[in-house]
Amino acid sequence: MDWAFYRRSIFNRRMLVCVATGFASGMPLYVLIQLVPAWLRTEGVGLAEIGLFALIGFPYTWKFLWAPLLDRYSLPLLGRRRGWMLATQLSLLASIAALGFIDPKSSLMLVATLSALVAFFSATQDIVLDAFRREILPDAELGIGLSINVQAYRLSSLIPGSLALILADHLAWSWVFSIVAGFMLVAIAATFWFVEPKQLELRQRTFFSSVVAPFKEFIGRKGLLGAALLLLFMLLYKLGDNMATALSSPFYIDLGYSLSDIGLVAKNAALWPAIVGGLLGGLLMLRWGINRALWIFGVVQLTTILGFAWLALQEPNNTYLALVIAAEYLGVGLGTAAFTAFQARETSPLFAATQLALFTALASIPRTFVNASTGWLVEVLGWYPFFMLCALVAIPGMLLLFLVAPWGASAELRGTTNSA
Repeated sequence: MDWAFYRRSIFNRRMLVCVATGFASGMPLYVLIQLVPAWLRTEGVGLAEIGLFALIGFPYTWKFLWAPLLDRYSLPLLGRRRGWMLATQLSLLASIAALGFIDPKSSLMLVATLSALVAFFSATQDIVLDAFRREILPDAELGIGLSINVQAYRLSSLIPGSLALILADHLAWSWVFSIVAGFMLVAIAATFWFVEPKQLELRQRTFFSSVVAPFKEFIGRKGLLGAALLLLFMLLYKLGDNMATALSSPFYIDLGYSLSDIGLVAKNAALWPAIVGGLLGGLLMLRWGINRALWIFGVVQLTTILGFAWLALQEPNNTYLALVIAAEYLGVGLGTAAFTAFQARETSPLFAATQLALFTALASIPRTFVNASTGWLVEVLGWYPFFMLCALVAIPGMLLLFLVAPWGASAELRGTTNSA
């Protein structure tokens, strides 16, 4: 075993960048999918209406449409990547804080509009952060780097999904949202600490060609059928998982857990499994490669969905809640780490922002469209049948692995060390 290789791959500046960008990217999304639903539910908004709030995720689905702008043009300050980071992070700080000053009972449409703005700024930030990581990570470090990134992404959920819920039992919602928004200052400080990556030469000279070139390169490299299968896999691999976790906060509330119970248990049950699982998953990807990790972590991801079904049949018990949340952070986090590493591996560094925006947009479609029906499905089926349906929905994505990431294929890319 090459211990020097592992040390070089883990203990470097690039991994710290992955931690910072994971936190910056994840926190705004979890505001939308954890804090806002819990806030609306405690204010008496129905599950069907809360489920429809998933439609505010349109920007995550369509972000590839404006990604070429971020690939092609720079803002006057900090360079092409960091300039856009700063602009989106300042916008997120302001828009998240503003949510807490709205009364959802009388201004639900205004809540939806401002939430959509948060989603737009968050999706735009994701475009830049995804491209930034792809440009600084060598191919050999994609697995460990994006695994660490995903765990930081998921750990960021402890701010809106744990700390905020505890604070909500003691403070007004305006204070809760303002405190949560203040954590974007961490991302802003990291942006100033980052070093702008070396610019790759863009061969296209017109805006039209800058839009077409990333898609033309992808289809030319994979072939039409190969590109179609790859995009279908990216659409389906996280479908069941996204459905199962779409209404996690209202699910816990409906089972009888208090906001403080959810906040405290989520914090203690998620922290160490996420850290240990993320590091272990990254190390295993260094050893196994991304393809095999997709298979193994995908099975674990599917199993965690069944954990939610089991929890739906139990009386409120903080130990049971902790077990399910710990499994979700460990298992689903591993699956996401392998999936994001796979997405990054399939891009061309020359068109990283646009191609990654396309791939991650496809992965977000279930969260935007399918999740909009989850509230209705729960009200019709009940929680237990709903989670069993989610488990069945996860199977087609696993079957596509035979075609896009065969177990025995040595398709892992190797690269040289880049600077951050």
